[in-house]
Amino acid sequence: MAHGDKHKHDWDADIAELQLALVKTQVAAMKAGDRTVLVMEGRDGAGKDGTIKRIIEHLSPRVTRVVALPKPSDRERTQWFFQRYAAHLPAAGELVIFNRSWYNRAGVEVVMGFSTPAEQAEFLRDAPDFERMLVESGITLIKVWLDISKDEQEERLEARREEPLKQLKVSDLDAVAQTKWSDYSTARDAMLKRTSTPLAPWVCVRADKKPRARVAVMRYLLKRMAPAEIAQEVEAPDPDVLFAYEAAASEDGRLAP
Repeated sequence: MAHGDKHKHDWDADIAELQLALVKTQVAAMKAGDRTVLVMEGRDGAGKDGTIKRIIEHLSPRVTRVVALPKPSDRERTQWFFQRYAAHLPAAGELVIFNRSWYNRAGVEVVMGFSTPAEQAEFLRDAPDFERMLVESGITLIKVWLDISKDEQEERLEARREEPLKQLKVSDLDAVAQTKWSDYSTARDAMLKRTSTPLAPWVCVRADKKPRARVAVMRYLLKRMAPAEIAQEVEAPDPDVLFAYEAAASEDGRLAP
């Protein structure tokens, strides 16, 4: 299907087609015993919840889990940092989606001072080793960063406050997302640069336009997860929307400054 502007029903048709491919992929994964982890990260309002909703809509809840952990308890704070995330890793045939993940330590905790600079430096050093162990154990690890512009975030957070059905999405951190925008950009750039590795690379998604972003993420997932006969039938993600992270993206405008 050609890129360019589409009417809403075209995007809906794309999403339905990709959801069917995801169902077929999950059937194959259950037979093969594949284990997949999707790390979904991005700024507040970037569209993580909506993208995840489309991905899992028709998948089996028995082998699909979305993990969105609350802030750690006093006991968890004394554990090895990755311990509470490791507890949610998939068994054979399972897909686990982290709606925010261990990367909280490189983002919100840096900006808000919720952990010490020493803990944050330790995280950036250790995360690639933790992820290497996951990949070498046979887990398919997919890391997606949803990026939006400052103006788009402002609009979305305002809509969130005004829409009664979205009140559960409103958090105390929304209030500082705009005022600390540049701090979040700096933390993002350091995180992506230090933790995008050949074994566990980041892909970035320009997510100002929600339907385009969702379709791009679903196509990328299928290219990474699906058996060859399914993956080859899926169009590649639009490179103007989804691209492999490289340091230049922070300088050339592909990532919002």
